[in-house]
Amino acid sequence: MGRAETLERILGGSTDGVAISLFDGSRVGPTDAPVTIHVRSDKALAYIATAAGDLGLARAYVAGEIDVEGDLYTALKTLATIDFDVPLRERIRVLRELGGFKLLRRPPAPEQEVRLSGRLHSKARDQKAISHHYDVSNKFYEWILGPSMAYTCAVYPSATSTLEEAQFEKFDLVARKLGLRPGMRLLDVGCGWGGMVMHAAQHYGVRALGVTLSRRQAEWAQKAIAEAGLTELAEVRHLDYRDVAETDFDAISSIGLTEHIGLSQLDSYFRFLVGKMRPGARLLNHCITVPATTDGVKDDWFIRRYVFPDGELTGVGRIVSAMQDRGLEIRHAEDLREHYALTTKAWSENLDAHWDDAVAEVGMGTARVWKLYLAGVSLGFTQNKVQLHQVLGVKLHSSGSADFPLRPDW
Repeated sequence: MGRAETLERILGGSTDGVAISLFDGSRVGPTDAPVTIHVRSDKALAYIATAAGDLGLARAYVAGEIDVEGDLYTALKTLATIDFDVPLRERIRVLRELGGFKLLRRPPAPEQEVRLSGRLHSKARDQKAISHHYDVSNKFYEWILGPSMAYTCAVYPSATSTLEEAQFEKFDLVARKLGLRPGMRLLDVGCGWGGMVMHAAQHYGVRALGVTLSRRQAEWAQKAIAEAGLTELAEVRHLDYRDVAETDFDAISSIGLTEHIGLSQLDSYFRFLVGKMRPGARLLNHCITVPATTDGVKDDWFIRRYVFPDGELTGVGRIVSAMQDRGLEIRHAEDLREHYALTTKAWSENLDAHWDDAVAEVGMGTARVWKLYLAGVSLGFTQNKVQLHQVLGVKLHSSGSADFPLRPDW
């Protein structure tokens, strides 16, 4: 029996229209399969054998020891059915058939894998984590994200809307939920390339301050603000949100930052933000969540080692509780996970369209990290492995007034 047949048995006897080809010449699956997974070497098998969860497969793919011919999303749907937590006796037998105990010698991890040092969620370590992901290359992000430079879940008015239309709608939905009006002051924490800041200034006449830990993002955003003629209203600073000195904001948007904060920091995070709000001000928190508060991102997941170091996810219930415990009245919450599946699909298509340029800009290893990441999270949102919640809270006046309409007006 060839090694490919052994792998097919691990898959439960069916590759569901996906073929597997191994370096020893063995192959399983339909001869006309639209997707073929090519296992290039023993090193690929060693990566899989010596790492838990999806980390081994990811290492092999990033290192180029596994290739996918055809749609990566389809391949991941098949690979997601594998249960690598097999009993020890079965694991030993499979190892023998695949190449023996030499597969237990762990190959060096690809250089794109990161393990940060220092106290978890200290300012210095958070700076390193954000820099790892966001300071890759502004040009690279321009190719993936498109003109909006919005690196958070878009909101699709319809299934046929373009990515740009959906990103505009996302920023506008946040603005409407926050009740922005001319003359108001907005703080946007984790502002990225300044999309929300510029949208609020340009379309609502709001004085908007954005802060980001990515120096490259801040430089790009300040240049874009100047080119748009918005310097009187909009500003983006390279700054930790904990170092914002201003106070009495009319609104705060936190779009895609909570994932980086850390679960142990949620209470202090919302305490700080509430302290920056005037009575009657609204806060909108937009972040990736998991279906249950008992779920979370494990350390042996690919996304923690290659994409978002120190990233932690929780269920929306924990977000709501943390906001309530710091004195916010929760007025609205919604799940937009289908919209994030569409968003990441569009980003994947953009990466494919600029693949050669992307490889030249950031290197093959980093480009493969992103290709795997975008296909994987798109699948995750589709299958409800992860979700995306917007939660809107208001800081009440001492009288109990919320300055809020009787029914949502957005």
